[in-house]
Amino acid sequence: MILYLSSDVTYAEAIQFLYGLNLFGANFGLEATRKLAALAGNPQEKLRFIHVAGTNGKGSTCAMLESVYRAAGLRVGLFTSPHLVSFRERIQVNRQLIPEAEIARLVSELRAANQGNDVTLFEFATVMALKFFAEQKCDLVIWETGLGGRLDATNIVTPLASVITNIAFDHQQWLGDTLEKIAAEKAGIIKPGIPVVTAADEPSALAVIEKIAREKSAPLTKIDSREGWRAAVPNHKEPGSPKASPIEDLPLPGEHQKLNAALALTVVEVLQKQIPVAGPAIRAGLAGVNWPGRLQLVEKPDGQKILLDGAHNLAGVETLRVALAKDFPETRRTLVLGVLQDKDWRDICGLLAPLAAEIFIVPVASVRTAQPDELASVCRAANPAAEIVAVHSLAEAFAKIASPGRPPHPAENLVVITGSLYLVGEALELLGLSPARAGERALNEWSAKTLTAGQVHHG
Repeated sequence: MILYLSSDVTYAEAIQFLYGLNLFGANFGLEATRKLAALAGNPQEKLRFIHVAGTNGKGSTCAMLESVYRAAGLRVGLFTSPHLVSFRERIQVNRQLIPEAEIARLVSELRAANQGNDVTLFEFATVMALKFFAEQKCDLVIWETGLGGRLDATNIVTPLASVITNIAFDHQQWLGDTLEKIAAEKAGIIKPGIPVVTAADEPSALAVIEKIAREKSAPLTKIDSREGWRAAVPNHKEPGSPKASPIEDLPLPGEHQKLNAALALTVVEVLQKQIPVAGPAIRAGLAGVNWPGRLQLVEKPDGQKILLDGAHNLAGVETLRVALAKDFPETRRTLVLGVLQDKDWRDICGLLAPLAAEIFIVPVASVRTAQPDELASVCRAANPAAEIVAVHSLAEAFAKIASPGRPPHPAENLVVITGSLYLVGEALELLGLSPARAGERALNEWSAKTLTAGQVHHG
């Protein structure tokens, strides 16, 4: 099937074209991405990258690296996925979303260059980003993998450093059913002689990363997250600084984010000779970092506090549990939960249900959604004392939570929205925190019939 566009397209037409690319399947591998990049003039050869893989924390670590290097005066490209609301979130320069007109132009030019060859959405978006970053003359690109690493479309680049945040169970049906297999896929981004930094500390997974780094003569720096973020940053106190570490200024909540920051700072330290960054820029960069949808706390005018967190696997859920226990130990909680069917939704329900006095189960706006009635059944078994209601939409859950006179007072109750980044994106739209982009969240979709390593995204 070949999708055609005229040479002069609108943004809406470009988005529709991208949506149509989800119809295409491809074999695991990098051939299609390399071919399209070559047709685009191999823009990756004009750029410098920090390539980031891992199970959780990739986006946050990327956001921190971007913010630090931008504070140091560099022009920084940022490529991440999935997007929460708008496709434009995936491609940013100095944290400015790629303009709509540039999306339309790039789609038109790359479609013409591709000449109808089958390519997945993620492969196409990867080359769009490369072309745009090269045109923008970015000094550095923070480059997040989509899925895995070894066969991910982003793996056509040779970076300054390879970063592996951590290894946990997620996407087992494609990455493997053991941590060792998953680690091997993530460690596929390691290149010969290129330094590697990792916060992975599960022994069997770390052993795989160490083995691959050794085989490729790639210098490996390990962060021991079990010792805490302070121990993870050598010489973390700046000379003459009144504060122990720039990590103290990090605005992102959660102890896990401090570990992500320790990882980012270690990467900056490893690359100091190639890209010098002074202490004030590091502090300013971490203090100014922004990454929505991850333990994001929103307070409405009536005092209602809403915590948005895209936890969608067991490791992410455990991080959320720790954060709730630390930051909201005595607060009554309402849980709004929606999970994708291909996640460990039974275990996710079992972990989260006991934390709430009431639970609204909602469908995720995805063909892959787990059914609310099934989730509600598991939640009732895990927390028989809670009031559990399956509703038809997130909007309906919001309406019920905001019902006049409903006890307790909103200021005395924390609403936690979690289970899927797709759900968090919908919440951001409904809360008016992000402009609504009709249909663009659907670009995160994929069909099981056409799934490839370069196409799937986390949800």
